[in-house]
This record gives sequence, structure tokens and C-alpha cells, in this order.
Amino acid sequence: MQLRRKIESVFFKGVMVVSTLIITGSLAMILWTIASKGLQSLTWDIISKVPEGGFYIGKGGGILNAIIGSLYISIGATVLGLAISIPVVLYVNIYAKRNSWLANLTRLTFDILFGIPSIVYGAFGFTIMVYFGWKESLLAGIITVTLLVIPILARAMDEVIRLAPTELSDATYALGATRWETSLIFLRQAIPGIITAILLSFGRAIGDGATVLFTAGYTDSIPTSLNQPTATLPLAIFFQLSSPIDEVQNRAYAAALILTFIVLIISLSAKFFSKKLSKHKI
Repeated sequence: MQLRRKIESVFFKGVMVVSTLIITGSLAMILWTIASKGLQSLTWDIISKVPEGGFYIGKGGGILNAIIGSLYISIGATVLGLAISIPVVLYVNIYAKRNSWLANLTRLTFDILFGIPSIVYGAFGFTIMVYFGWKESLLAGIITVTLLVIPILARAMDEVIRLAPTELSDATYALGATRWETSLIFLRQAIPGIITAILLSFGRAIGDGATVLFTAGYTDSIPTSLNQPTATLPLAIFFQLSSPIDEVQNRAYAAALILTFIVLIISLSAKFFSKKLSKHKI
């Protein structure tokens, strides 16, 4: 019996080590690929300039339009998604009974929406645009990406709030607090989890190209209003990789490096603030 347990322990430990090596190795290979091909094209011009004439055949310019456009859409979608998700999550956990049919149906709905491919959201957004007569624009891109990130935000925040002890709500009600005041207390407790949810949704929003392909469009200029089309980094990478010119393809890898760097900065910032705020929880 002891020999069997020892063999099982060694086997599963080996599986965990191999799995960890596969994951870290895959990440290292991805970073090495984009770094080895993109660093040579990662110049100040590509970060600070918009595409000039002939940019997609190897001439001058940069991808500032795609960087700004991705930030516009990602930040707008995340903020709008938070404004929609937080009331739903608070209602399910505070106002409705935790295991009521409405709460369970809401969670099931978010689970289904979470599993829908992003291209379906893009097609749905395009259908809405055609129905209302909208053109490809920054606003259409933000709305469509918001639909993509709402399930991520809602399910992540819902899981965090459900982990809060039921005694917390009982204590607040015993002290005479209203449901709204209790909701604020639960939100305060869930701040680290909310930051994590924002991180997940922002990373999904800035790295997804299918949702904005039919809705946000693409342009070589920086949009100055919500009704103008906007470029994004995933589409900039896609269009440049489609070129047969090596210089343009290398710029695509440079754009991938910039996108990875943005996600890395957001990840480290969210981890820092999450750890800092968790020390001051009620």
C-alpha cells in the first residue's frame, strides 16, 4: 500500500512538473518569437507616428493609431461593462436570494455568454449596426466589446462576493444597515477581486480582433469622435502579417510586442493594487 501511494505521488508530481514546464515553455517560445522578429522594427517612429503613405509596403510611419484605438475601445468597454455588471452582481447576491431560480438563471446566462466565441459577438454587433443604420465606428466597437467582457466581469465579481461569509450581511442588518449600505460593504470587501476582473476583461478586450473586425473598422488616423472608425492592435498585426514584405511582417511582430507590453503593465499594476488594497479590507 505504501509503495502504491509513493508511486502515485511521484507520478502526479511528475505530471504537475511537466504541465508547468509546458506552460512556461510555451510562454517563453511566444515571447522569443515576437521579440526576435519584432525588436529590430521596434523604433520610436513606430510608437509615436501614424501610418504614412506606403506604410503597408514598407515605407515610413507607425502604429500610434492602433495603440490609441485599442486603448479607447478597451477602456471604454471595461468601464461600460463595470457599470452594467456591478448592479447585476449586487442584485443577485444582496437583493435576490442566493440560490433562487433568478440568481441561478442569471449565473447560467453569464456562463453561456462567457463561452460564446468572440466572432459571434462581432457578427451580432454587425447585425445591430445594419438594423440601426450605423457605420463602422469607435462607438460600435466599444458596445460590441462591452458585450464580450460583461460575462467575464460579472462571473468573476460574482464568485468573489459569494465567498464573503453570510455572517457579514447578518451583522450589517443587525446594525440597522440598509441593503444598499450592505452592498457597499460587500463591494469594499470584493475590491481585490474586482481589480482582477478588470484585468481579465481589459486583457480580453485589448487582445481580441474578431469583435472589432466588422464593427470598429480600420483607419490610419486617430479618431476624434465616437462616430469615426478606429484601428486596433490585433487588426494592425493581422493586416501587416498578411503582407508578403518582410519589413512589414517584422512591424507586425513589433506591434505584438507592444500589445504584450501593455498587457504586462496592466497585469503588474492590477496585482500591485490588489495586494495593497487587500491589506485594508474591512
